[in-house]
Amino acid sequence: MSEDFELDTDDLTRRMDGAISALRTEFASLRTGRGSGSMLEPIQVEAYGTMTPINQLGTVNVPEPRLVTINIWDKAMVGKVEKAIRESGLGINPQLNGTIIMLPIPELNEERRRELTKVAGQYAEHARVAIRNLRRDGMDQIKKAKNDGLSEDDQKFWESEVQDLTNKYVKQVDDLLETKQAEIMQV
Repeated sequence: MSEDFELDTDDLTRRMDGAISALRTEFASLRTGRGSGSMLEPIQVEAYGTMTPINQLGTVNVPEPRLVTINIWDKAMVGKVEKAIRESGLGINPQLNGTIIMLPIPELNEERRRELTKVAGQYAEHARVAIRNLRRDGMDQIKKAKNDGLSEDDQKFWESEVQDLTNKYVKQVDDLLETKQAEIMQV
């Protein structure tokens, strides 16, 4: 029966890709010295009775590296969006120009840069833990198949497949972290 055992490596790969994708999203929300539309993604505004992301209330642009602009479509929402940005903890002071909100990105000081690299490291560690948990799930499936009669050679083969997959994704996390930390520390 278990001679036919085949671990669903596609499922493990898909789930590990999800961990990498979540890490990229978290990294995008970390503000470096440059402006990025993605830094506004976590901010929600109370609009028309529901909490709405800013990018659904206006057009977000980055006309220059140290400036983000939001062209709000509904004039009545400008004040609410401005207030949400002020209260978001991004440390940015919005400036109004009609229906356009300008967000000048201030320089990061050395201390803030170091804090952000630590936060990036924490995000990366969460991603590594998620990947290791997926590895454990795969190993548990193999152990169950071993108890059901999977040969020792097949067990070793599948365990090495899962470990190789895990190593590949942990290396991706490390590479992403290294890139993000270099970006944060760049003056």
